[in-house]
Amino acid sequence: MHTRPGLVGGAAYELTVVCAGKGGADIEFTPTGAGSKRSVPCDGSAVSERFTAHGSLRLDVRGRPGSAGMIAWRIDKP
Repeated sequence: MHTRPGLVGGAAYELTVVCAGKGGADIEFTPTGAGSKRSVPCDGSAVSERFTAHGSLRLDVRGRPGSAGMIAWRIDKP
């Protein structure tokens, strides 16, 4: 999953990601200071990360080698 969400700069948001299948995935923010890199297990549990939007924010969720399944995500204002 790769996205450049149109968010209000300087505002706080919460990203929630869930993966169902096997293996895992990693969440990465660009710029890196927007949020921390997080791991998502593909066991059906949700992982959340609060972050502050920047003008050119990019979110990437990448499956690790050998992983298989589905990823769902959403961004909310806390």
